[in-house]
Amino acid sequence: MNMLTDPLRAVREEDAFDLVRLDAFLKAQVPGLEGVPQVHQFPGGASNLTYLLAYANREMVLRRPPAGAKSKAAHDMLREAGIMAALRNSYPYVPRILARCDDDMVIGGDFYVMERLHGSILRRDLPASLGLDAAGVRQLCLGFVDRLVELHRVDPARAGLADLGKGEGYIARQVSGWTERYRQAMTEGADACDDIMAWLDTHRPAHDNGRCVIHNDYRFDNVVLHPDDPLRIIGVLDWEMATMGDPLMDLGGSLAYWVQADDDPVFQSFRRQPTHEAGMLTRAEVVAYYGERTGRDMPSFDFYEAFGLFRLMVIIQQIYRRFALGQTTNPQFAGFGDAARYMGQRCRRVIARTRG
Repeated sequence: MNMLTDPLRAVREEDAFDLVRLDAFLKAQVPGLEGVPQVHQFPGGASNLTYLLAYANREMVLRRPPAGAKSKAAHDMLREAGIMAALRNSYPYVPRILARCDDDMVIGGDFYVMERLHGSILRRDLPASLGLDAAGVRQLCLGFVDRLVELHRVDPARAGLADLGKGEGYIARQVSGWTERYRQAMTEGADACDDIMAWLDTHRPAHDNGRCVIHNDYRFDNVVLHPDDPLRIIGVLDWEMATMGDPLMDLGGSLAYWVQADDDPVFQSFRRQPTHEAGMLTRAEVVAYYGERTGRDMPSFDFYEAFGLFRLMVIIQQIYRRFALGQTTNPQFAGFGDAARYMGQRCRRVIARTRG
């Protein structure tokens, strides 16, 4: 079957870098590179930027922060590369790191280069060329959840990641941290969200499991499917927000992006992965299956769902603030202010459900 990959584009002017310096650096780090690389940009880049480097004899992927990035936690390339390098032996879905750079003189900031995984990445709709019926879609969905379960089973000490996070108290730190990030990201006309932030603070679970490796951005468009077997996940990408934390927070964050078939038309317009397809689990079914696979007693999931939506709202608002300040001219960000306000409405629906 044909391999489904993201369409590449020319590098946006604001995202360009010195190719001569990069080429010299990489040839000193990665033996055997031939020629001068062709550089293309992947179409994402709402958070960090991703490029394909195509040498005559090898393809690689470069990751770097966007211009004007202020959040160190979300744009620390060397931290992300370090986590990936350590985790790979325990979790084989992590791409291999080939080079890391902390010299601003090369391309203007920290970056890393990793192997390119050839396979399919799912976006808004499920391609017919995959040949999956509803039963196949269900197996794909179950495998997707299984890979998250496997990550949460990784022994942090054996992976060399015992010092990755601060342990217990993760949920409290997340609530206070994302509350502060939202306040810092405010723009004219933004939803104040004081009620949402107060509810999250007063309803957070008293205890959490803060000693689990979590991805923090686990979605279908961050996994790579085998080019000849779409039911087999061969890679998990975008580890920029990975940390040690509570696994139910990781699951809640993932489900914030889970637009199912019966969601309202506005949320349907947000959909960036094929979670609406016949055979896909609903959000409630994902939670139940995760509990079954982990043997975890799943409490009411409302807090985790509401926090996942709020955190996504903050991310959207942070990006919109960069656009509003002229730090990026990417036109896809122009509507992110409205999107953030809508996410606040979804948070309130979950909160209202808990009072019903």
